[in-house]
Amino acid sequence: METMHSGQIARWASVVGAVLLTGACGQATGPAGVGVTLRSNADNTAPAHGPSTAYAAAAASPATPTPTPSGGRQADVQRPQGDDPVKVPPPKLSKYTYTFPVKGCEVTYSRKLLVLPKTTIWAPQGCAFVAPVAGVVDEVNAKNRWRPSTDAGAHREGRFVTIIGDDGVRYLGGHLDTVADGIKPGVRVKAGRLLGRVGRSGNARDTATNLYFAISWKTGPKFWWVRRGMVEPWDYLDAWRTGNRTLSPRDETLELREKSGETPRCTVLCASKKPKKTPQAARSEPSSRGDTGEDDGDGVVSVTP
Repeated sequence: METMHSGQIARWASVVGAVLLTGACGQATGPAGVGVTLRSNADNTAPAHGPSTAYAAAAASPATPTPTPSGGRQADVQRPQGDDPVKVPPPKLSKYTYTFPVKGCEVTYSRKLLVLPKTTIWAPQGCAFVAPVAGVVDEVNAKNRWRPSTDAGAHREGRFVTIIGDDGVRYLGGHLDTVADGIKPGVRVKAGRLLGRVGRSGNARDTATNLYFAISWKTGPKFWWVRRGMVEPWDYLDAWRTGNRTLSPRDETLELREKSGETPRCTVLCASKKPKKTPQAARSEPSSRGDTGEDDGDGVVSVTP
C-alpha cells in the first residue's frame, strides 16, 4: 500500500511539473529573457508596448473592407457652366483706322511679289473701290489711255484714282471700270468712301476684272513708276480685312522714301513700245491736240473731239 501510494504521488508530481513548465514557456519575455506580464485596460493601466502587443492589437481590430465597383452605369459628370468668352480688342498700333479697299464683294489677292511691289485684288465687275483711309484725292484718270501698240507705262493702270492719306501715304486703285461721281483732285474723303468701280481697263483688258492696288508716296505725275507701287501691301491688306485695322504702312513707307529718295529712277517695266505708223493706227491714236481715245474694252477705240 505504501508503495502504491508513493507511485501515485510521483505521477501527480510529474503532471503538475509538466503544467508548470508549459505555463512558463507561454509567458511573454522581455529583453534578455526578462518576463513581461500583459495587462488589460481593466485596471486603468497603460498597455504594455512590444511586438506581442502590436500583434494583438492588429489581430483585434476588424479589417477594413475594400470597396468593389458596382456593375451599374455611373452617373455622368456635370461640368460647371462657363461664362461667355470675353472679346479682347486688338491692340491699337497707330492713330489711323483703315478699311479694306474693296467693299461688299468676295475677293482674292496675291501675297507675294509679282514683278512689282503691288497686288492684284481679284473681284467681280462693278465692286466698290473705297478709300482705305481718310485723306485727300490726289490724281484721277477717268479715261482709259492705255494702248497695246505703245504700252506706255503711265497708262497701264487704265482708269485710276490715288489719294494721299492722313498718314502721309499714297494709295492707288487702278484698272477701274468707272470713277465715282464727285471724285476729283483736292476732294477730301473718309475711309470707306466710294472712289470707283472694279473693272479691267488699262493692260488688264485681257484678264479677269480686278483692282490694281499699290502703296507709295506723293510725287509729281511724271514719276509714274513711283505711283504704281513701292511698298508691298499684302500684310496690311490681311490686317485690315481680318486682323488689326490700325496696322499702318506709314513707317515702312517713310523709311523706304528716306532710303531710296523721293523720286528714284525707274528700273522695272519702264520702256514703252514704239508705235508702228500705219493709216489705221493714225486714225486710232489720240489727236495731237491732247484729246484722248477711249477703249471701252471691246476693241473699239473712239476719239474724243
